[in-house]
Amino acid sequence: MTSPTRSAGYRRLAVGPLALRFRPRAVILSLALAFALIAAGLFALASGSLSMTLPEVLAALARSGARADVAQVVGEIRLPRVLLAILAGAALGLSGAAMQALTRNGLADPGLVGVKEGASVAVLALILAFPAVDAAWRLPVGMAGGLAVALVVTALARDLSGVRFVLVGIGVSWLLAAGLLVFITTADINDVETALVWLAGSLHAADWSLIPALAFWSGLGALVLIATARGADASALGDGVAGGLGVRLKTMKVLGLAAPVLMTAAAVSCVGSLGFVGLMAPHMARFLVGGGQAAVLTASALLGAVLVLAADTAGRLLFAPLQIPAGVVMTLAGVPLFLLLLWQRRDRL
Repeated sequence: MTSPTRSAGYRRLAVGPLALRFRPRAVILSLALAFALIAAGLFALASGSLSMTLPEVLAALARSGARADVAQVVGEIRLPRVLLAILAGAALGLSGAAMQALTRNGLADPGLVGVKEGASVAVLALILAFPAVDAAWRLPVGMAGGLAVALVVTALARDLSGVRFVLVGIGVSWLLAAGLLVFITTADINDVETALVWLAGSLHAADWSLIPALAFWSGLGALVLIATARGADASALGDGVAGGLGVRLKTMKVLGLAAPVLMTAAAVSCVGSLGFVGLMAPHMARFLVGGGQAAVLTASALLGAVLVLAADTAGRLLFAPLQIPAGVVMTLAGVPLFLLLLWQRRDRL
Protein backbone atom coordinates (compact mmCIF):
# COMPACT_ATOMS: atom_id res chain seq x y z
CA MET A 1 0.00 0.00 0.00
CA THR A 2 1.40 3.39 -0.95
CA SER A 3 2.10 5.70 2.01
CA PRO A 4 0.66 9.27 1.99
CA THR A 5 4.12 10.83 1.86
CA ARG A 6 5.17 8.65 -1.09
CA SER A 7 1.97 9.43 -2.98
CA ALA A 8 2.69 13.15 -2.43
CA GLY A 9 6.08 12.76 -4.06
CA TYR A 10 8.20 12.50 -0.90
CA ARG A 11 10.88 9.93 -0.17
CA ARG A 12 12.42 8.96 3.14
CA LEU A 13 16.13 8.43 3.67
CA ALA A 14 17.10 6.83 6.97
CA VAL A 15 20.63 6.43 8.35
CA GLY A 16 20.50 4.78 11.76
CA PRO A 17 18.35 6.90 14.10
CA LEU A 18 18.38 9.83 11.66
CA ALA A 19 15.77 10.18 8.93
CA LEU A 20 15.29 12.74 6.18
CA ARG A 21 12.15 13.29 4.13
CA PHE A 22 12.68 14.88 0.72
CA ARG A 23 11.13 15.27 -2.73
CA PRO A 24 13.41 13.93 -5.52
CA ARG A 25 11.92 16.40 -8.03
CA ALA A 26 12.78 19.36 -5.81
CA VAL A 27 16.31 18.08 -5.25
CA ILE A 28 16.91 17.53 -8.98
CA LEU A 29 15.57 20.95 -9.92
CA SER A 30 17.62 22.65 -7.19
CA LEU A 31 20.75 20.93 -8.46
CA ALA A 32 19.89 22.06 -11.99
CA LEU A 33 19.56 25.64 -10.74
CA ALA A 34 22.91 25.34 -8.97
CA PHE A 35 24.57 24.17 -12.19
CA ALA A 36 22.87 27.01 -14.09
CA LEU A 37 24.27 29.47 -11.54
CA ILE A 38 27.79 28.05 -11.94
CA ALA A 39 27.50 28.25 -15.73
CA ALA A 40 26.25 31.84 -15.53
CA GLY A 41 29.13 32.72 -13.24
CA LEU A 42 31.74 31.26 -15.56
CA PHE A 43 30.15 33.06 -18.52
CA ALA A 44 30.23 36.35 -16.63
CA LEU A 45 33.89 35.83 -15.72
CA ALA A 46 34.84 35.09 -19.33
CA SER A 47 32.86 37.89 -20.98
CA GLY A 48 33.72 41.56 -21.26
CA SER A 49 36.09 43.97 -22.95
CA LEU A 50 38.83 41.39 -22.39
CA SER A 51 37.38 38.12 -23.69
CA MET A 52 38.72 34.86 -22.26
CA THR A 53 38.33 31.19 -22.88
CA LEU A 54 37.00 28.83 -20.21
CA PRO A 55 40.45 27.23 -19.62
CA GLU A 56 41.93 30.71 -19.08
CA VAL A 57 39.22 31.54 -16.55
CA LEU A 58 39.74 28.27 -14.69
CA ALA A 59 43.50 28.82 -14.66
CA ALA A 60 42.99 32.31 -13.23
CA LEU A 61 40.67 30.94 -10.54
CA ALA A 62 43.18 28.25 -9.67
CA ARG A 63 46.02 30.81 -9.81
CA SER A 64 47.97 28.43 -11.95
CA GLY A 65 49.51 29.36 -15.29
CA ALA A 66 47.17 32.22 -16.20
CA ARG A 67 48.35 35.29 -18.10
CA ALA A 68 49.00 38.31 -15.92
CA ASP A 69 46.26 40.43 -17.49
CA VAL A 70 43.71 37.61 -17.29
CA ALA A 71 44.57 36.88 -13.65
CA GLN A 72 44.25 40.57 -12.74
CA VAL A 73 40.91 41.11 -14.50
CA VAL A 74 39.38 37.92 -13.10
CA GLY A 75 40.76 38.18 -9.57
CA GLU A 76 40.39 41.90 -8.95
CA ILE A 77 37.44 43.01 -11.10
CA ARG A 78 35.11 40.27 -12.30
CA LEU A 79 35.24 37.67 -9.52
CA PRO A 80 34.24 40.03 -6.68
CA ARG A 81 31.46 41.41 -8.89
CA VAL A 82 30.14 37.92 -9.65
CA LEU A 83 30.31 36.83 -6.00
CA LEU A 84 28.60 40.01 -4.83
CA ALA A 85 25.81 39.52 -7.39
CA ILE A 86 25.31 35.91 -6.25
CA LEU A 87 25.26 36.79 -2.54
CA ALA A 88 22.97 39.80 -2.97
CA GLY A 89 20.57 37.87 -5.22
CA ALA A 90 20.44 34.90 -2.85
CA ALA A 91 19.80 37.17 0.13
CA LEU A 92 16.99 39.02 -1.65
CA GLY A 93 15.42 35.80 -2.93
CA LEU A 94 15.44 34.29 0.56
CA SER A 95 14.06 37.49 2.05
CA GLY A 96 11.18 37.61 -0.41
CA ALA A 97 10.20 34.00 0.25
CA ALA A 98 10.32 34.58 4.00
CA MET A 99 8.27 37.79 3.85
CA GLN A 100 5.60 36.20 1.67
CA ALA A 101 5.31 33.27 4.07
CA LEU A 102 5.22 35.57 7.11
CA THR A 103 2.55 37.92 5.75
CA ARG A 104 0.71 35.19 3.80
CA ASN A 105 0.71 37.62 0.91
CA GLY A 106 2.20 36.67 -2.45
CA LEU A 107 2.82 40.34 -3.29
CA ALA A 108 4.99 41.01 -0.24
CA ASP A 109 8.70 41.58 -0.48
CA PRO A 110 11.18 43.50 1.70
CA GLY A 111 11.09 46.42 -0.72
CA LEU A 112 7.36 46.82 -0.16
CA VAL A 113 7.75 47.32 3.61
CA GLY A 114 10.36 50.07 3.45
CA VAL A 115 13.50 48.12 4.29
CA LYS A 116 15.28 48.99 1.03
CA GLU A 117 14.45 52.68 1.31
CA GLY A 118 15.54 52.79 4.95
CA ALA A 119 18.88 51.19 4.12
CA SER A 120 19.27 53.46 1.08
CA VAL A 121 18.65 56.65 3.07
CA ALA A 122 21.12 55.61 5.75
CA VAL A 123 23.86 54.64 3.29
CA LEU A 124 23.42 57.77 1.16
CA ALA A 125 23.59 59.94 4.27
CA LEU A 126 26.89 58.22 5.15
CA ILE A 127 28.30 58.58 1.62
CA LEU A 128 27.45 62.26 1.35
CA ALA A 129 28.29 63.30 4.91
CA PHE A 130 31.53 61.32 5.09
CA PRO A 131 32.70 60.73 1.48
CA ALA A 132 36.14 59.51 2.60
CA VAL A 133 34.81 56.80 4.91
CA ASP A 134 35.68 53.20 4.06
CA ALA A 135 33.06 51.29 2.04
CA ALA A 136 32.93 48.61 4.75
CA TRP A 137 31.00 51.05 6.98
CA ARG A 138 28.08 51.09 4.54
CA LEU A 139 26.88 47.67 5.61
CA PRO A 140 26.36 48.28 9.36
CA VAL A 141 24.91 51.74 8.71
CA GLY A 142 22.52 50.44 6.04
CA MET A 143 21.45 47.52 8.23
CA ALA A 144 20.69 49.94 11.06
CA GLY A 145 18.56 52.06 8.72
CA GLY A 146 16.65 49.10 7.33
CA LEU A 147 16.05 47.63 10.79
CA ALA A 148 14.81 50.98 12.12
CA VAL A 149 12.25 51.27 9.32
CA ALA A 150 11.10 47.67 9.86
CA LEU A 151 10.55 48.37 13.56
CA VAL A 152 8.53 51.51 12.75
CA VAL A 153 6.37 49.61 10.24
CA THR A 154 5.82 46.77 12.73
CA ALA A 155 4.84 49.22 15.48
CA LEU A 156 2.37 51.02 13.21
CA ALA A 157 0.84 47.85 11.75
CA ARG A 158 0.69 45.98 15.11
CA ASP A 159 0.43 42.71 13.20
CA LEU A 160 2.87 40.91 10.91
CA SER A 161 0.19 39.02 9.01
CA GLY A 162 -2.35 40.33 6.55
CA VAL A 163 -2.62 43.27 4.23
CA ARG A 164 -2.23 46.01 6.86
CA PHE A 165 1.46 45.27 7.39
CA VAL A 166 2.18 45.48 3.66
CA LEU A 167 0.13 48.66 3.21
CA VAL A 168 1.84 50.42 6.11
CA GLY A 169 5.19 49.37 4.70
CA ILE A 170 4.30 50.74 1.27
CA GLY A 171 3.28 54.05 2.83
CA VAL A 172 6.52 54.37 4.80
CA SER A 173 8.60 53.39 1.75
CA TRP A 174 6.84 56.06 -0.33
CA LEU A 175 7.57 58.64 2.36
CA LEU A 176 11.27 57.74 2.34
CA ALA A 177 11.33 57.66 -1.46
CA ALA A 178 9.84 61.17 -1.47
CA GLY A 179 12.64 62.28 0.85
CA LEU A 180 15.18 60.87 -1.57
CA LEU A 181 13.54 62.76 -4.45
CA VAL A 182 13.69 66.01 -2.48
CA PHE A 183 17.39 65.45 -1.97
CA ILE A 184 17.95 64.66 -5.65
CA THR A 185 16.18 67.83 -6.79
CA THR A 186 17.97 70.15 -4.35
CA ALA A 187 21.47 68.73 -3.86
CA ASP A 188 24.69 69.51 -5.69
CA ILE A 189 24.92 67.88 -9.12
CA ASN A 190 27.98 65.81 -8.14
CA ASP A 191 26.17 64.42 -5.09
CA VAL A 192 23.10 63.70 -7.21
CA GLU A 193 25.16 61.71 -9.70
CA THR A 194 26.64 59.63 -6.88
CA ALA A 195 23.19 59.03 -5.42
CA LEU A 196 21.56 58.05 -8.72
CA VAL A 197 24.28 55.54 -9.63
CA TRP A 198 24.06 53.89 -6.24
CA LEU A 199 20.25 53.91 -6.07
CA ALA A 200 20.03 52.25 -9.49
CA GLY A 201 21.46 49.04 -8.03
CA SER A 202 24.83 48.90 -9.72
CA LEU A 203 27.60 46.38 -9.03
CA HIS A 204 30.28 48.30 -10.89
CA ALA A 205 32.00 49.26 -7.61
CA ALA A 206 32.14 45.68 -6.28
CA ASP A 207 34.97 45.22 -3.84
CA TRP A 208 36.42 42.27 -1.95
CA SER A 209 35.95 44.14 1.36
CA LEU A 210 32.14 43.86 1.06
CA ILE A 211 31.93 40.13 0.44
CA PRO A 212 32.81 38.61 3.87
CA ALA A 213 30.22 40.66 5.77
CA LEU A 214 27.48 40.05 3.20
CA ALA A 215 28.31 36.35 3.15
CA PHE A 216 28.09 36.22 6.96
CA TRP A 217 24.69 37.91 7.21
CA SER A 218 23.29 36.00 4.23
CA GLY A 219 24.46 32.69 5.67
CA LEU A 220 23.16 33.50 9.15
CA GLY A 221 19.78 34.56 7.77
CA ALA A 222 19.56 31.44 5.61
CA LEU A 223 20.24 29.19 8.63
CA VAL A 224 17.55 30.95 10.67
CA LEU A 225 14.97 30.67 7.88
CA ILE A 226 15.74 27.01 7.17
CA ALA A 227 15.53 26.25 10.89
CA THR A 228 12.07 27.84 11.10
CA ALA A 229 10.80 26.40 7.79
CA ARG A 230 8.69 23.69 9.44
CA GLY A 231 7.07 26.28 11.68
CA ALA A 232 6.33 28.40 8.61
CA ASP A 233 4.67 25.40 6.93
CA ALA A 234 2.49 24.86 9.99
CA SER A 235 1.68 28.56 10.26
CA ALA A 236 0.35 28.53 6.70
CA LEU A 237 -2.52 26.38 8.05
CA GLY A 238 -3.45 29.12 10.53
CA ASP A 239 -2.13 30.35 13.85
CA GLY A 240 -4.52 28.11 15.79
CA VAL A 241 -3.34 24.95 14.01
CA ALA A 242 0.31 25.97 14.30
CA GLY A 243 -0.04 26.67 18.02
CA GLY A 244 -1.72 23.30 18.49
CA LEU A 245 1.23 21.64 16.76
CA GLY A 246 3.63 23.23 19.25
CA VAL A 247 4.96 26.07 17.10
CA ARG A 248 6.10 29.08 19.11
CA LEU A 249 4.36 31.65 16.96
CA LYS A 250 5.80 34.79 18.54
CA THR A 251 9.39 33.54 18.30
CA MET A 252 8.89 32.30 14.75
CA LYS A 253 7.40 35.62 13.62
CA VAL A 254 10.20 37.64 15.20
CA LEU A 255 12.85 35.46 13.56
CA GLY A 256 10.87 35.37 10.31
CA LEU A 257 10.92 39.17 10.18
CA ALA A 258 14.41 39.85 11.57
CA ALA A 259 16.24 37.51 9.19
CA PRO A 260 14.88 38.92 5.88
CA VAL A 261 15.12 42.51 7.14
CA LEU A 262 18.80 42.15 8.03
CA MET A 263 19.63 40.24 4.85
CA THR A 264 17.85 42.78 2.65
CA ALA A 265 19.47 45.73 4.40
CA ALA A 266 22.88 44.07 4.06
CA ALA A 267 22.37 43.43 0.33
CA VAL A 268 21.09 46.94 -0.35
CA SER A 269 23.99 48.44 1.60
CA CYS A 270 26.46 46.64 -0.65
CA VAL A 271 24.89 46.92 -4.11
CA GLY A 272 22.13 49.51 -3.90
CA SER A 273 18.44 48.99 -4.52
CA LEU A 274 17.69 45.89 -6.62
CA GLY A 275 13.95 45.82 -7.11
CA PHE A 276 11.66 42.87 -7.80
CA VAL A 277 14.20 40.13 -6.99
CA GLY A 278 12.45 39.28 -3.72
CA LEU A 279 9.10 39.33 -5.51
CA MET A 280 10.01 37.32 -8.61
CA ALA A 281 12.28 34.60 -7.20
CA PRO A 282 9.79 33.04 -4.71
CA HIS A 283 7.01 32.84 -7.31
CA MET A 284 9.37 31.24 -9.80
CA ALA A 285 10.51 28.84 -7.08
CA ARG A 286 6.95 27.77 -6.25
CA PHE A 287 6.19 27.28 -9.94
CA LEU A 288 9.31 25.22 -10.63
CA VAL A 289 9.91 23.35 -7.37
CA GLY A 290 6.86 23.69 -5.15
CA GLY A 291 6.79 21.76 -1.90
CA GLY A 292 7.32 23.10 1.60
CA GLN A 293 9.01 26.26 2.77
CA ALA A 294 12.49 24.70 2.92
CA ALA A 295 12.34 23.77 -0.78
CA VAL A 296 10.96 27.19 -1.70
CA LEU A 297 13.70 28.94 0.29
CA THR A 298 16.44 26.91 -1.39
CA ALA A 299 15.10 27.49 -4.89
CA SER A 300 14.43 31.18 -4.17
CA ALA A 301 18.03 31.71 -3.11
CA LEU A 302 19.35 30.03 -6.26
CA LEU A 303 16.91 31.83 -8.55
CA GLY A 304 17.61 35.18 -6.91
CA ALA A 305 21.33 34.68 -7.46
CA VAL A 306 20.77 33.69 -11.10
CA LEU A 307 18.49 36.68 -11.73
CA VAL A 308 20.86 39.29 -10.31
CA LEU A 309 23.91 37.76 -11.98
CA ALA A 310 22.08 37.56 -15.33
CA ALA A 311 20.83 41.15 -14.98
CA ASP A 312 24.30 42.46 -14.15
CA THR A 313 25.92 40.50 -16.99
CA ALA A 314 23.29 41.68 -19.48
CA GLY A 315 23.64 45.29 -18.38
CA ARG A 316 27.40 45.02 -18.67
CA LEU A 317 27.54 43.39 -22.10
CA LEU A 318 24.52 44.38 -24.19
CA PHE A 319 25.34 48.07 -24.46
CA ALA A 320 29.13 47.97 -24.06
CA PRO A 321 31.08 50.13 -23.48
CA LEU A 322 28.11 51.64 -21.59
CA GLN A 323 27.03 49.75 -18.47
CA ILE A 324 23.34 49.57 -17.53
CA PRO A 325 22.88 49.05 -13.76
CA ALA A 326 21.53 45.65 -12.78
CA GLY A 327 18.68 47.33 -10.91
CA VAL A 328 17.43 48.94 -14.13
CA VAL A 329 17.48 45.58 -15.96
CA MET A 330 15.65 43.90 -13.07
CA THR A 331 12.98 46.61 -13.03
CA LEU A 332 12.38 46.25 -16.78
CA ALA A 333 11.86 42.52 -16.28
CA GLY A 334 10.02 42.77 -12.95
CA VAL A 335 7.34 45.36 -13.65
CA PRO A 336 5.41 43.18 -16.17
CA LEU A 337 5.47 40.25 -13.72
CA PHE A 338 4.30 42.47 -10.86
CA LEU A 339 1.37 43.72 -12.94
CA LEU A 340 0.51 40.14 -13.87
CA LEU A 341 0.47 39.10 -10.20
CA LEU A 342 -1.78 42.06 -9.36
CA TRP A 343 -4.16 41.05 -12.15
CA GLN A 344 -4.28 37.43 -10.96
CA ARG A 345 -5.14 38.61 -7.42
CA ARG A 346 -7.53 41.38 -8.46
CA ASP A 347 -10.45 39.72 -6.62
CA ARG A 348 -8.51 39.26 -3.39
CA LEU A 349 -7.07 42.75 -2.90
